[in-house]
Amino acid sequence: MAVLKVKFTKTKRDKLAQILWILNWVSVVSGIILFSLGLFLKIEIKKRNEVMAKGDVNSVPNMLISVGVIACIINFLGGKICYDCSDTNKFSRWKLVMLPYIVCTFCFTFCILVGALMCYTMRNELEESLYLGLRDAIKFYKDTDIPGRCFLKKTVDMLQIGFHCCGNNGFRDWFEIQWVSHRYLNMASKEVLDRLKSNVDGKFLVDGVPFSCCNPSSPRPCIQYQLTNNSAHYNYDFLTEELNIWVRGCREALLEYYTVIMRSIGITALLIWLFELSVLIGVRYLQTAMKNVLLLGDLEGESDGWLLENSFVETAKYNISIIKNLGKANQISTVSGTNDPNINVQNTNCGKTNVTTKSIPAA
Repeated sequence: MAVLKVKFTKTKRDKLAQILWILNWVSVVSGIILFSLGLFLKIEIKKRNEVMAKGDVNSVPNMLISVGVIACIINFLGGKICYDCSDTNKFSRWKLVMLPYIVCTFCFTFCILVGALMCYTMRNELEESLYLGLRDAIKFYKDTDIPGRCFLKKTVDMLQIGFHCCGNNGFRDWFEIQWVSHRYLNMASKEVLDRLKSNVDGKFLVDGVPFSCCNPSSPRPCIQYQLTNNSAHYNYDFLTEELNIWVRGCREALLEYYTVIMRSIGITALLIWLFELSVLIGVRYLQTAMKNVLLLGDLEGESDGWLLENSFVETAKYNISIIKNLGKANQISTVSGTNDPNINVQNTNCGKTNVTTKSIPAA
C-alpha cells in the first residue's frame, strides 16, 4: 500500500511543477545563505586563530561552505527539472534521472541537518582549542623580541580590552607566569633579584596583571599591581572590595561569543533543512504523479502520487534484500559433493556419432 497517496489532476500537476520551480530558486538563495554563514564563521575563527590551538574547529564552517555550494548546484538542476515537468513530452527526458536526483537530494538534505547539529556539538572542541591557545599566548606574552611571538602581546591586550576579560580562566592566571620581559627588569634591584631567586624556575612572578585587564568604567584608578596586598593601597580590601579589573576569563568570553554565533547559524541551518525537505517531498510527489500518468497513457487524466510505493516496512525489507544480494553476486554456486565447476560438462561432436580418423599412409 502506497504511503501518503494523493490524487493529482492535470491542473494540479502543472501548478505543483510551477510552485516547485519557484521554490527551487528560493533554495538556491538558501544555499547562498549557507555558504555566507560558513564563510562568516570561518573568518571569525580566523580572526582569533592566534589564540586557538590547532584542531577541528574549522570543520563546521568548511561543512557549511561545502553544503552551500552543493545546494546551489542541486537546486538549480531541480528548478530546470520541475520547469520541464509541466510539459509531459519534456518530462520524458528526465524520467530516468528524477529518482536518482531525489535520492541524491535526500542525502544532501541530511548533510544540512548534520551541519546544523555540528553547530551545537562544536562547543567542546572550541573550548579545548581556546584553553590551549590562550594558555600559550599568555605564556609567550613577554616574548616581544622573539620572531613568531612578538605579536602575541598586542593580540592578548586587544583581546582583553575588546572582550572585557582577563587571563585564560581569570585574572589569577597572570600570577602564575612571568609576563614582564627581562629587558624591563632592573637586575640591580634587590627586590627583583629576591623575586627571581624565590622562584624555583627563576621567574619574576608578581600578583599583578597587564594594563589591558583594567576596567575603565571603575571609579577608582586601576590597581594592577599588588592586587592581594591590602596594605599597599589606601582604603582597599582585596576580599570585600570589587576589583577594578576584569574578573571574567577570556576563554569564557570568547566561548560565549562563538556560542551565540553558532546557535544562530544552527537555527538558520535547521530552518533551511526543513525547507529543503519540504521541496524534496514536493518533487517526489511530482515524479510519481508524472510517472503514473505516462503509465496510464491518458496525459490529461488523473494520476496518483505518493512518497513510497509500498509501506515503510516493505520498503525497508526490499532495500535490505538488495544490499544482501550485492555481496552474493560474485559468489560461485557449487553443487553438493562437486567442487570442480568443469566436471559433468558434456562434450559435443555436432551430431556425429562415428568419427573416423585418418591414418598416416605407410611409406
